Amino acid sequence: MKRNEIPQTIVTPLLDWYHRNARILPWRENRDPYRIWISEIMLQQTRVDTVIPYYKRFLSVLPDIKSLAEVPEDELMKLWEGLGYYSRARNLQKAAKKMVDEFGGEFPRTPREVATLPGIGPYTTGAICSIAFELPTPAVDGNVLRVISRICRSDENIDDTAVRKKMTERLAAIYPETDRGDFTQSLMELGAIVCLPNGLPLCDRCPLSDQCAAHLAGCETDYPVKNEKAERKQVKMTVFLLRCNGKIAVCKREQSGLLAGLWQLPNTDTAFNQKAAEKWLAENRFSVNFIQKTPKRKHVFTHIEWQMNGYDVEVAAEDERFTWVSPEQLEQEIALPTAFRKFL
Repeated sequence: MKRNEIPQTIVTPLLDWYHRNARILPWRENRDPYRIWISEIMLQQTRVDTVIPYYKRFLSVLPDIKSLAEVPEDELMKLWEGLGYYSRARNLQKAAKKMVDEFGGEFPRTPREVATLPGIGPYTTGAICSIAFELPTPAVDGNVLRVISRICRSDENIDDTAVRKKMTERLAAIYPETDRGDFTQSLMELGAIVCLPNGLPLCDRCPLSDQCAAHLAGCETDYPVKNEKAERKQVKMTVFLLRCNGKIAVCKREQSGLLAGLWQLPNTDTAFNQKAAEKWLAENRFSVNFIQKTPKRKHVFTHIEWQMNGYDVEVAAEDERFTWVSPEQLEQEIALPTAFRKFL
């Protein structure tokens, strides 16, 4: 086998292993492209066990393209609350509206058309078209890149877009005539539960261990080759839990940037001690009845880490610069990102 070439001989043992060992997951119950699409978007940068309850709730409220296209944005954000990366939810709705307007409310069935939908890149296009429509379209994500890199003992850098494209083309060349959706899922599954990152892969459970060049050379953990992760930027800030008459102050974030357009607790981009916090409240014309520092909180995004001081503050009057909501509204109606919900 040439270096970086993916052997056709992996197909049969991998499919046999998948048919015996595939996890029972709600999005595998049928081949409805809508359900597969929702699951693939939710699973981006989110763990399977986290996604399952969100997925079930989402489908119970928005079971089809039309309902997703028509749902009010605040309700959509509430369904998504806690999953993070809220632009994914907005793109879901944009894509649903496009399908209603341009495809008669049906899911398009060709890779070219699927790829025109907002929020759908090459990976998601490949996943939907192979799993739902049995097309020979690989879905190459981090799990699959890791599997292929180890099988081939590839020194190619998987963070390079051109490398990902080459691996996708090589994988497409060995797709079977049948069970294409299962083959796509078998590669994903192997990477998720056997060919693990950040530690030793479970090679004794792998159906491809006798074909894996990295395993045969005893250097599995040297692959895949990728760039070193950049250190996250640390941002210090102060969050205020402003309370009055049993209600809590919230406001909308700007329409661009991190957590764009979502609800938030009032906050500043400076870490205040209590004296500075009291000064900020006075400068913003709050009459304070009570103030107490809360435990510090941290929230990690992909490239940024928020380090947050917090203050629980009871004020004498509701300020019209904010929306004042009850705890019940926060629970049932207001989508508050996890970073701020940590202070409730």
